[in-house]
Amino acid sequence: MVDSTSMKEKEEAHWAKTSRLMFTHLAVWFFFGFIIHMFVVPLNKITIPILGFPLGFYMAAQGSLIVFVVMLFMFAKQQDKIDREFGFAEED
Repeated sequence: MVDSTSMKEKEEAHWAKTSRLMFTHLAVWFFFGFIIHMFVVPLNKITIPILGFPLGFYMAAQGSLIVFVVMLFMFAKQQDKIDREFGFAEED
């Protein structure tokens, strides 16, 4: 049986890693959700060669959404790794 102090330390370490992961993903989300859109006009001067769209338009229409979906899967995978490291993972 695990004593309560080591379990508490384990929970705090788990929460510290989870918080760090969450804030990192939140910062990336904020960047692609708000900051990148502030620079649409300068980014529109860059054209994507194959598609022919201005980069600012592409980032506003599709690029940010693609980043969000990729981030969602990355977050789930990274959180599962943290959960397994500390023994809090769900059974497969």
